[in-house]
Amino acid sequence: MNTLRTNILRIEDLGVTFATESGDVPAVRGVSLHVRPGETLALVGESGSGKSTVALAAMGLLPGNARASGRVTVDGTEIVGAGEAELARLRGRTASMVFQEPATALDPLTRIGRQIAEVVRNHRPVSRAEAARAAVDLLRRVGIPDPERRASAFPFQLSGGQRQRVVIAMAIANSPGLLVADEPTTALDVTVQAEILDLLRGLAADSDTGVLLVTHNMGVVADFADRVAVMLRGEVVETGSVEEVLLRPTHEYTQRLLAAVPRLRVSGAGTPVAESAEQAPAVPAVVELRDVSVDFGRGRGAVRALDGVSLAVRPGETVGLVGESGSGKSTAARVALGLVAPSAGSVSLFGGDLGRARGRARRALLAGVGVVLQDPVASLDARMSVAECVAEPLRTHRRGMPAAERRERVAEALELVRLSRELAGRGPRELSGGQRQRVSLARALVLRPRLLVADEPTSALDVSVQRTVLEVIAELQRELGFACLFVSHDLAVVQEFARRVVVMRAGRVEEEGPTLTTLSRPETEYTRRLIAAVPVPDPVVQRGRRAAGRTGATA
Repeated sequence: MNTLRTNILRIEDLGVTFATESGDVPAVRGVSLHVRPGETLALVGESGSGKSTVALAAMGLLPGNARASGRVTVDGTEIVGAGEAELARLRGRTASMVFQEPATALDPLTRIGRQIAEVVRNHRPVSRAEAARAAVDLLRRVGIPDPERRASAFPFQLSGGQRQRVVIAMAIANSPGLLVADEPTTALDVTVQAEILDLLRGLAADSDTGVLLVTHNMGVVADFADRVAVMLRGEVVETGSVEEVLLRPTHEYTQRLLAAVPRLRVSGAGTPVAESAEQAPAVPAVVELRDVSVDFGRGRGAVRALDGVSLAVRPGETVGLVGESGSGKSTAARVALGLVAPSAGSVSLFGGDLGRARGRARRALLAGVGVVLQDPVASLDARMSVAECVAEPLRTHRRGMPAAERRERVAEALELVRLSRELAGRGPRELSGGQRQRVSLARALVLRPRLLVADEPTSALDVSVQRTVLEVIAELQRELGFACLFVSHDLAVVQEFARRVVVMRAGRVEEEGPTLTTLSRPETEYTRRLIAAVPVPDPVVQRGRRAAGRTGATA
């Protein structure tokens, strides 16, 4: 038997080294794995483990400073050492890739139907009209509503989940035998993530496509994978069926990864639920939105992003703000920050009316607020050093502070978030993802704020790094006493981290209350649906959920 042909992907003793100014850096060492037609292999590990490098090597997409050794074959075609013309014929036809961020894979100036049609025509001898019809059929296949009309839309006119569906449509346009999916659901909320996983699972089953899934989400692995390979520092340290690796891990690193996964605790019928301690309402709120509405645009084209939203965050407490994409949770956070003005209603910040405050009074109010955003790469200026990034709020709000005192405050802030002072001179791009997010946290805390607004601060981080960042925030909150408005689509993280939770849907507050009670015994169908969509790192449970879902759908 020719084993190279029984596997759609076969990797043998792969090594990848990157040439840098400071010398060669080995990224992957001795990796061997395979993917059979119709099966999904999950490649998991923390940032820097080499999993994305393996995925790029499988597609022949390693950068110019990379040197690969060993063998990589896709449907019998050798990838290592292949010419660009041969790789171009293979990509999109025999093998396709789905990236984490659809915005980087789509041309913002080209209509989506045309982009899909171009992929079709690159590998099939069809007319423009035939390719256009194929594009509409593909949009229908991946679940885009009204595909004939949507084909003429630009990427910015679609939601994040719809854009990812378009990328998948492009990836499957020519019925590839191998689909490489690199963190395909990381940036999506839980319900959209579940829909995308269902879509990929169905496509793989229908066309016997092999899938190499790169992810750090163990719940996604349990929900989608047949086998798992765990990577650590460029090497595969454990492989096996999804049941063996997730339920009976043998390597200490795998055990540690699984221990770091936040798990959503949901009470069963008859299970008593402990009430979360709520702070007395008599305590003045740090920030309070009262019946706030926000409209974007004017006239008939206006979109109501918030509709009569009221919420409050009191001193020392953390309030989780959750909901799907488009629910209004990030808009509500921006209103609290004074970045979006309400169309109706009012915002109180530290007892002052934020809407009426002007000039110096407004700056004084906002100086008491720190902000941590989802993507530290976007929020930190790559041209600045770490010290300059952290010092930026001091230069804005403490203009008279002596340089020596400013340097000491920066050093203290870095130590607070468990970063060495030695990192102060480095650039943000020289740090890991977790280190960059802690730099963002240091910058947010350098003014010693009374309120921290954290918008998806850990969604792009590995589970162990995520836990470290959350532990740092919680520890500093106990030490410094600031309040926190925590925006997230990860309900398990919110359950661990927040005292109260506000669930938003379509610009309105769907329900709110103590976190443990609300997420254990939700009152609304919408909240129950959000909870049901959260994958857990147990393949047996996930299979049961899918079976129950199919039964419910056919009942």
